[in-house]
Amino acid sequence: MNWEKLLSLKRFGDDFKRNRKDQDETRLGFDVDYDRVIFSSEFRSLQDKTQVVPFSQGDFVHTRLTHSLETSVVGRSLGRRVGVELLKKHPHLKDELGYLPNDFGAIVASASLAHDIGNPPFGHSGEKSIGQYFLSGDGQSFKDKLNDKEFQDLCDFEGNANGFKILTQSRPGREGGLRLSYATLGAFIKYPKESLPIKPTNDVADKKYGFFQNEKDIFTEIANELGLEKENGKCFSRHPLTFLVEAADDICYTIIDFEDGINLGLVEEEYALEYLINLVRDSIKSDKYNTLNNTIDRVSYLRALSINTLINEAVQIFIENEKDILNGDFKTSLLKRSKYSPQISDIIKISVEKIYESKEVIEKEAAGYNIIKKLLDTFISCVNRNYEGKTNSYDKLILKLLPPTINLNQSSLYSRLLEICHYVASLSDRKALNVYNKITGVEYK
Repeated sequence: MNWEKLLSLKRFGDDFKRNRKDQDETRLGFDVDYDRVIFSSEFRSLQDKTQVVPFSQGDFVHTRLTHSLETSVVGRSLGRRVGVELLKKHPHLKDELGYLPNDFGAIVASASLAHDIGNPPFGHSGEKSIGQYFLSGDGQSFKDKLNDKEFQDLCDFEGNANGFKILTQSRPGREGGLRLSYATLGAFIKYPKESLPIKPTNDVADKKYGFFQNEKDIFTEIANELGLEKENGKCFSRHPLTFLVEAADDICYTIIDFEDGINLGLVEEEYALEYLINLVRDSIKSDKYNTLNNTIDRVSYLRALSINTLINEAVQIFIENEKDILNGDFKTSLLKRSKYSPQISDIIKISVEKIYESKEVIEKEAAGYNIIKKLLDTFISCVNRNYEGKTNSYDKLILKLLPPTINLNQSSLYSRLLEICHYVASLSDRKALNVYNKITGVEYK
């Protein structure tokens, strides 16, 4: 891989080359990417999607939206700082092509902003509940009617692939989705592979998959433009800046989810602060810290120091391993190589035990399973009967609940099923509950 191709400003449908030197410095193409994500309806719905605790009433608890905004800020810092170092190593990128450190920051910030845009309601249990519907629920009946890759897409429904669908899916008047630059789309794709074959490896890029079968062609076009292809198109490398997007997400959910747990009282303050202090012993100013007389200020101070510490680590690790990253030979996340990896693991372990598996979270995730199952069952049945011309009066009412952006008449069964999963995944937590209450009649009891 080479940076000139990886920094492509090309967008879907372009029939001309976008050169960095021709860009308006007051509104770069990569800045436009950020704007298009933040003004999208799909991004706005993240304001009511679970980050840690579904339906939380806590004042301090993050949603997917606040998490995404914070991740984009960290991603911007990572990108800019890496950009400074890369332009020293590859001066032609600046001198001949016009790239600046802020370009790297804007790409990583935009991809980081969008990184959760495809996640279903109710946290990661939302993904699992959609998959479970096809794996062991009523959706099993479709197995023999789909090819293996199509059915696997549904059984292992993936928020990252759904996010790529949102960013690139065409519909009338919106060809190419949000039409982001290929550099930003490349940085967004954490897992440049299909749902099948499943080959467990130690490569972090193989952990999940990154696109549905319906988006395979646009993925391939983007990958070829950026030079991600290897092994004759059978395998693809990660875009190097994806490692920074991943690091930004890792930093934020590790530190800030932990902070939420403390503020919610799920993790004891005295016990928790010790873990954060272990991350920042080299930078903490004890005199200042000892003047802080409340939990919020103490946690905020340690959080800021922790994030800065991990940004420094990620930048150093990226630059030291740039050659392997460009060659597609770097197989782990950046923070896995960090000297603070044991401390990070300790914090994540406590978060799992005290926060992600707390009674409050489990009870609400269990409710989410039932809500999503009912929504899928109802809408899939109605849409398929509509396609077959067998709608009844109930079906006609239910179909009116679907937004006009849903294509009900696709001839492909896979496309219809994926469209309903895509719709359900687009719902916020409360919207999903609201639709469930309407179709079950709970709202009118």
